[in-house]
Amino acid sequence: MHKSTSPRRKSFRLVAVFGAIGSALSTAALTIGVTPAQAADFAAQPDTQIAIFMVPLTLLVLVLIFEVARFAWRAPLPVQVPARIKRRPDWSAPGKGAPSP
Repeated sequence: MHKSTSPRRKSFRLVAVFGAIGSALSTAALTIGVTPAQAADFAAQPDTQIAIFMVPLTLLVLVLIFEVARFAWRAPLPVQVPARIKRRPDWSAPGKGAPSP
């Protein structure tokens, strides 16, 4: 039987690391003296807008490829079931569901 949850305890180490990085970046930005007006001017540049769109998209695609590879290497892929031949019912033959005249 397959267990969908891990028996080990969940840790928030990754969340803590990203939180610490975000706090450090925001503190560094305030220390350097970046104002909201300067940040808005920087965000108005086309290169910045492309980077803001493409970096998360690229990370998402890489994570998707990694997950597919991990799933494929973990266990054998399920065998494909042959397609069933769909037969249309013969409504014209008497006795096979067609009403008698």
